[in-house]
Amino acid sequence: MTMSQPSAGGVPADAMRRLAELEPGKPGSIFTSDLSVNEFLLVREAGFQPLGMVLGSSIYHVGMQVRRWGKNQELKTLSQAMYHARELAMSRMEAEADQLGADGIVGVRLTVEAREFGNDIAEFIAIGTAIKADNPPPGGGKWRNNKGQAFTSDLSGQDFWTLIRAGYAPLGMVMGTCVYHIAHQKVGAVFSNVGRNVEIEPFTQALYDARELAMARMQTEAEALHAEGVVGVQLDAHNHRWGGHTTEFFSIGTAVRQLRPDHEIERPTMVLSLGG
Repeated sequence: MTMSQPSAGGVPADAMRRLAELEPGKPGSIFTSDLSVNEFLLVREAGFQPLGMVLGSSIYHVGMQVRRWGKNQELKTLSQAMYHARELAMSRMEAEADQLGADGIVGVRLTVEAREFGNDIAEFIAIGTAIKADNPPPGGGKWRNNKGQAFTSDLSGQDFWTLIRAGYAPLGMVMGTCVYHIAHQKVGAVFSNVGRNVEIEPFTQALYDARELAMARMQTEAEALHAEGVVGVQLDAHNHRWGGHTTEFFSIGTAVRQLRPDHEIERPTMVLSLGG
C-alpha cells in the first residue's frame, strides 16, 4: 500500500483529494459537517455557509523529565510537548480550511487520545466545520483575524449565532497549558493529618500556581490576536499517564472582537405562556 505524502500546507494528498470534492459550486459537491441539525441551521442563519469537515492530527511522543519528588514545580519539557502537539494538529486543520477558502472553523473539538504504540505516545486531534461568510462583516474588513488566518472557535452553533447577533466575531481559539508536579507529602505530615479536617496548603498552592500559569498563557495568546476578551473558557485538569502527582492544567476558549463599536445588542423578547 502506498502511503499518502504531504501536499500543500502539509495536508496529505488523500486529504487534498477529499477537499477537492468539497469545492463549493462543483457539480455533485456536498458539504460535510459535525454540526447538529440545529447548529447547522443557526450557522446558516448567522450568514455563513458550511464547506466541509476539516481535521488535523499529530501522533506525538511526549518525553520524560527528571523531577524532584519533594518539590512543587512545572515540568517545562512536558508543558512544551503538550502545547506543540496541539499546535501541530490545529495548524493542519487550519491548512485544510485554507484549501477550501474558508473564513473560519466552528465547533472545533481538540482532543488527546492515548495510543497503544507506547506509554508516552498519544494522538492529538483537531476537528471542526469550515465555513464561509455570505457577506463581509459590518463596517467592512474581513472575517479573518489580524494574522490573516481563518478564525477558529470551539463555541457551539447556538453560541456562535448568539455571538454574531450580539455584534461580536471570533478571532481564534486560544489556549494555555501547564504540566505541574505536585510534591509528595513527607511521611510525618501524612500521619499528622490522619483523622483531622485540615487544608494541605502546599497542595493548594501548587494547584493554584499551575492554573494561574495556564490561564496567563491563554490570555497572552488572546492579546496577540488583539482580542477584546475570551468567551467559553474551560479550565480542565488531566493526569494522562503520568500518575496522580503530575497533572496537566489546560485552559482554552475563543478570543473575540467587537464588529462595530456602535452596535447595540438586541435584548431577548420574553414570551409569556398563559395556561388554562
